[in-house]
Amino acid sequence: MNFKDAVLKSLATSDFFVDRYLSDLTPEELLHRTSPDANHVAWQFGHLIAAERHLVEAAVPGSMPELPAGFVEQHGKENGSSDKQVGFLSKDEYFALKNKMRAGTLAALEKLPDADLDNPVSGRVPPFVKQVGDCFLTVGGHWGMHSGQWVALRRKLGRPRQF
Repeated sequence: MNFKDAVLKSLATSDFFVDRYLSDLTPEELLHRTSPDANHVAWQFGHLIAAERHLVEAAVPGSMPELPAGFVEQHGKENGSSDKQVGFLSKDEYFALKNKMRAGTLAALEKLPDADLDNPVSGRVPPFVKQVGDCFLTVGGHWGMHSGQWVALRRKLGRPRQF
């Protein structure tokens, strides 16, 4: 297995968890919080979509599709704790945007020469992201980390275990 194969496996694994954990949640449940200070799933979903775009753009500028106007702001840190329930999308709309961003991620990764994976990245990225390859590795892990938080919501809602 090479680096790109490992990234593809990470993305596929996180997609599996995201699909399973959200499959039976209603639109209203996407706006539930597991605790008063936890971000709801709708905000997290949008945050993950925006973060994937941002990370891949940091790695390969100009490679990703655009997001709808105001999307990044709606799902920005300042709105994470907001209780307003307007401006969030339906589950189908989030999945459509996720799929659009993922297609951009996969296309950028496929076209990227292996030698470029070690190139440095700069700008507003997490402190552990230093190289182009780190951007791609972080995408799958980020989705996986947030999807793990959704287990607590599933338990709170009385949903069955997935695994």
